[in-house]
Amino acid sequence: AGSQGADHRQLSPQRTSLGPDSPHFHPVLLLKPSLTSSNQDPMPALPAVPPGPVSPPPTSHSHHKPVTLNAWVPEDIPSLYPRMFGPSFCVSFFLQTIPSALLVQLIQERLAEEDCVKRGWILDGIPETREQALRIQTLGITPRHVIVLSAPDTVLIERNLGKRIDPQTGEIYHTTFDWPPESEIQNRLMVPEDISELETAQKLLEYHRNIVRVIPSYPKILKVISADQPCVDVFYQALTYVQSNHRTNAPFTPRVLLLGPVGSGKSLQAALLAQKYRLVNVCCGQLLKEAVADRTTFGELIQPFFEKEMAVPDSLLMKVLSQRLDQQDCIQKGWVLHGVPRDLDQAHLLNSLGYNPNRVFFLNVPFDSIMERLTLRRIDPVTGERYHLMYKPPPTMEIQARLLQNPKDAEEQVKLKMDLFYRNSADLEQLYGSAITLNGDQDPYTVFEYIESGIINPLPKKIP
Repeated sequence: AGSQGADHRQLSPQRTSLGPDSPHFHPVLLLKPSLTSSNQDPMPALPAVPPGPVSPPPTSHSHHKPVTLNAWVPEDIPSLYPRMFGPSFCVSFFLQTIPSALLVQLIQERLAEEDCVKRGWILDGIPETREQALRIQTLGITPRHVIVLSAPDTVLIERNLGKRIDPQTGEIYHTTFDWPPESEIQNRLMVPEDISELETAQKLLEYHRNIVRVIPSYPKILKVISADQPCVDVFYQALTYVQSNHRTNAPFTPRVLLLGPVGSGKSLQAALLAQKYRLVNVCCGQLLKEAVADRTTFGELIQPFFEKEMAVPDSLLMKVLSQRLDQQDCIQKGWVLHGVPRDLDQAHLLNSLGYNPNRVFFLNVPFDSIMERLTLRRIDPVTGERYHLMYKPPPTMEIQARLLQNPKDAEEQVKLKMDLFYRNSADLEQLYGSAITLNGDQDPYTVFEYIESGIINPLPKKIP
């Protein structure tokens, strides 16, 4: 089973997120009648494969390695689609003459090889029967996604009748969708065997009889895609599905990272998350203050930087942070981190130590709103009560007269911190590509609802 036409001659590689560094490299199972490969264009996922035991299509590479009998592995797919698939490849089998037990054994041996284990695989056209499906599952061959390509029988019969084969190269052409421009090739094209309307109908009848017994073997990971539409639409529907993550009932330990400028509400949102979901609230600045107050070994090293109002070195900061995140409550309950990373270097240090967040949120608040939030904050030196001249004004003139402003809330200091954040925010956004950006300039409980929905039901990734 394969696609009509020589795809690499007509379709240029599309930009996708599937590649050697993609987290989505994993086993994919493609099920379809041997005819459902394209509509008006060739399917861009696989190169042309003739419907019978013939030699692989010629390319600039010569390392096709026959697996056995009527099975071969077209390892030149990376060269045909280097940007589309990276080093991924497809295993395509011609099943007519191989017993199920032998075929499944061959598949097991091939998929156990290093390239399959490292790069993932696409298994095309097998299992054809429930017996094969059960044998495959018994051996522990488990795809993460199963795609069934479906099209009306009338469409498939019409496609099949138009097929033509080049006996010299094994290329598949079509009288309507993929006719060669060279007259020399046109003259030597032959009608393949077993493509008459009656023979095709018999194959489809056998396929329908078997597929209804194969589908129940893959509950919750199977998607049916109509192949009776342009090939690019079929491809991107399949790609979107393969890039999706299946829901799991396995325990989920949230590791939440909140990023945003000073005054964006990170501390409040972290407190709300910690309260509702019993996460450990980890504020980097607070950790440093506690280390100094407790006169710990790290605290004594941090003290001089506090006294001189200098930034604590990243190496020292990460040691304090590691000490907290390695504690049992963080490991068991999960954590919500804010106050770090402030730049790309700190983010890389965090990742290198193994503290990778699985949810990242950027709280976006306009500059004017930040200034309004911070520069109007005041504190009562007598009672320690905190006030805000706009949102929480003091109840009496006497209290208002004695209010003081924290030097850190001065307009110049706030502008300096804002400039520092936005100078590094672009790099952080690029590093955390799956982060969710929220409008933080609204009611804090509305912001919390958005964060909560992003933790429980993460947004799907966009296809570039």
